[in-house]
Amino acid sequence: MMALFLISASPFPLMAQTPPPATAPAGEAEEPILPDDQFDARLPKVEGTDAGAPLPSMDNWIDRQMPQQPSAAPATLPPPIEPVEERELAQPLQPLGSVTVPDNSMLGEDPAEKLPEVRYATSVEGFGKTELEDEFRAESALIDGKGRAETAAMVQARADEDEKLAVRLLYSEGYYDATAIAGLHQAGDGTLKAVVTVTPGKRYKIGNIVIAAAPTVPPTLVRDSLPLKTGDYIVAANVESAEANIGVKLPENGYPFAKVGQRDILLDPATVTGDYTLPVEVGPRASFRAIATRGEKQAFGADHMEVIRRYKPGELYDSRKVDDLRKALVATGLFSSVGVEPVRTGEPGPDGTEYVDLMVDQEAGPPRTLAGEAGYGTGQGFRAEGTWTHRNLFPPEGALIAGAVIGTQEQGVSGTFRRSNAGKRDRTFQTGITLNHQNYNAYEAFTAGVNIGWSRQSTPIFQKRWTYSYGAEILGTNEQVVIDPATADKVRRTYLIAGLPLQIGYDRSNDLLNPTKGFRANLRAEPEGSLQGNFSPYLRATFDLSGYFPVSDGIVIAGRTRLGTISGVSRDDVAPSRRIYAGGGGSVRGFGFQELGPKDAKNDPIGGRSVNEFAVEGRYRFGNYGVVAFVDAGQVYDSQTPKFSDMRYGVGIGGRFYTNFGPFRADIAMPIDRQPGESKFAVYIGIGQAF
Repeated sequence: MMALFLISASPFPLMAQTPPPATAPAGEAEEPILPDDQFDARLPKVEGTDAGAPLPSMDNWIDRQMPQQPSAAPATLPPPIEPVEERELAQPLQPLGSVTVPDNSMLGEDPAEKLPEVRYATSVEGFGKTELEDEFRAESALIDGKGRAETAAMVQARADEDEKLAVRLLYSEGYYDATAIAGLHQAGDGTLKAVVTVTPGKRYKIGNIVIAAAPTVPPTLVRDSLPLKTGDYIVAANVESAEANIGVKLPENGYPFAKVGQRDILLDPATVTGDYTLPVEVGPRASFRAIATRGEKQAFGADHMEVIRRYKPGELYDSRKVDDLRKALVATGLFSSVGVEPVRTGEPGPDGTEYVDLMVDQEAGPPRTLAGEAGYGTGQGFRAEGTWTHRNLFPPEGALIAGAVIGTQEQGVSGTFRRSNAGKRDRTFQTGITLNHQNYNAYEAFTAGVNIGWSRQSTPIFQKRWTYSYGAEILGTNEQVVIDPATADKVRRTYLIAGLPLQIGYDRSNDLLNPTKGFRANLRAEPEGSLQGNFSPYLRATFDLSGYFPVSDGIVIAGRTRLGTISGVSRDDVAPSRRIYAGGGGSVRGFGFQELGPKDAKNDPIGGRSVNEFAVEGRYRFGNYGVVAFVDAGQVYDSQTPKFSDMRYGVGIGGRFYTNFGPFRADIAMPIDRQPGESKFAVYIGIGQAF
């Protein structure tokens, strides 16, 4: 492109600077530069105009100055001057698409082109025996940059941040005289190197410890709650942890309103110590009194919360019991939000304390829930169970539950009324009816029943050490019965069964769904009577024991045993659905559901009166995934006590995917010394560990 520039000359000529005229002597008149008569003579004469007449117009005056031509011949103007043709300007404009921008000669490169990366090396020096270099490297901006940056200025910025980081880390460990210098150096070959050099200096220790607090009961409560000693190094994490411990221990020992103030550490370079002073506002010593509640939408009132609490009015305040109440309220599942805070009353309590009330801020959540679970097992087929629950249809905590089972070999419906925390913390009352159809190789049964019971069971929030259940049930069942195993002839019989189930459990494991250490024991006994022609009383009982032994952080060895018996009656007098079976995902893997034990002429299981089972697993977890190798063993017997003979074994492997509510389990196993009619392999899918 061509640029045109217009340059105009100034209408005023440059004037040379002259020295100012000399000042005339005082009293003398200055001589004029031009006398008046000469000035008048030089003025132009205006012809044809009186001196007093007005001046003619400018146009007339110009016309008079022009030379006059003879009237016979008009004036001839010179020919017009043709402008010189500018060839470049006369050329037509090029199409827009063909216009190219010349290279930027100043840059010498494409402005859009990315600048080359700056490569650098990092060196850290001086941490010595402080044992902080690894932590520094883990947080270093220079090292995190992996030796690359867009500009050298960016490298310098990272070095500055690392300089501050080094000093901060050293201060946190008591090196209060520490300094750090970070700089960039360029070697002769052009290599850029960032060097962080630290000088830790001396490490300070705690000197005198002074706590400014009102008297407490016992008098040493605050000092005993501060796990710091004179002579300890001043480590920030230890100091903050010790102060936090005061904020925990005082509310646990009757001081709900205790507050920890701002510490002061006075450093003395001469002794390399720091005198530590901590103000603590202990507040009044308090005792529990009543519960109050507030909220626009409440699930239930304070009277039911009085049933759930574990403390008694008049007891010394303990924040652990307040936390327990909050967890118990959360465990009801009836709140979208709930909080519990102590409130001062100003009223005197026992032993010189002050009464405090607990204020429960609650907001009720949706009372209705849908839940479901599904699984598949060889021999048992696909089974899905769903429930609809209205958890607070009959306040407080009176739930109505409707359930359904859909599967390839089982179908059923049920209705249940359940009241949680029924008159007592953790006690559940439940009653319901069931209609069920089961069609397995061992039996086909159409069953209707009613039940009633009370229980205390573990939940994901409260895993209890002791659990129990007791109650009663009445069943009516119509089933196919093998009357002669040698011929496999079957007839249908109807049984009326009444039982008094009782269960007690002891749990010392560390997790309900994924235990890694501890053990569990469970005993269940159910006296029953079966009416089918004659009345036949008997006792059904099982004992389960499992243990978990951590080998390392990721490896756990788990073992399980189960013993069961039916005593007091022959096998043929027990309804097939009430007999003992083994095999399947919760029993001996590698075999189909109920596949072990005595069989009829068609090789279908007919159940027995006793069982023994054993299992061992090696569980290896890596992150959210895991693998399991296992060996299971077991057998069912016709005798009323297990014989521990003719054992059958299954081996397999499984995969685990660990979620926040428990592991997802998929196992595949095969029987050893497989018999005719038994599965070649079996697959089990479910939630939670096998045991």
